Amino acid sequence: MEISGSSAFSSGLSSIQNGQRRVDQAAAQIAGAGLLQASPAVEPSKSSVSEARPVDLASSLVDLQAGKVEVQAGARVLETADAVLGTMLDTRA
Repeated sequence: MEISGSSAFSSGLSSIQNGQRRVDQAAAQIAGAGLLQASPAVEPSKSSVSEARPVDLASSLVDLQAGKVEVQAGARVLETADAVLGTMLDTRA
């Protein structure tokens, strides 16, 4: 009997990594919005591409929360996969 739980472990890890990436992006958008609001007015010809589009803080906060939930879900998958593997090993032994 071959015990393989690698797909559950890789799925959980992938979910954690994607959630962390989403949190990082949302946090950068929120921090950038704060900097844009605090900076003095810049001439339109000198503004960068990121300054041309205002950041929607509501969507950034939603993305931040979604990333948090995604990381928590991935952690639960890893915990469950670990418990299942432990049970399988106990049963096999």
